[in-house]
Amino acid sequence: QVQLVESGGGLVQSGGSLKLSCAASESVFNFNSMGWYRQAPGQGRVFIAAVNLAGLARYSDSLEGRFIISRDDARKTLYLQIHNLKPDDTAVYYCNAKILHRDYWGLGTQVTVSS
Repeated sequence: QVQLVESGGGLVQSGGSLKLSCAASESVFNFNSMGWYRQAPGQGRVFIAAVNLAGLARYSDSLEGRFIISRDDARKTLYLQIHNLKPDDTAVYYCNAKILHRDYWGLGTQVTVSS
């Protein structure tokens, strides 16, 4: 069973930065893609960014260029750097991995941005 464990969230002031991590229980090369989503209070889960098997990244068109996704294959870990955090970035951030048509999710890590 695939396990994804997020970490790195917390309380940060507006304008600050965070680096979220997602540790996978197996090789990242077992996944067609890995990505990040977020869910703000009272809203649905929204796509942020993903990296495919070849390591190519894609980002949500609706987001500014404050998010950077990366992957450490040796550590089986996916990262998301967020710069210039804003209160609207407050959400639970989830890691996602896809194998063919099946999705796997972590439990999420809370990011709270104070103004």
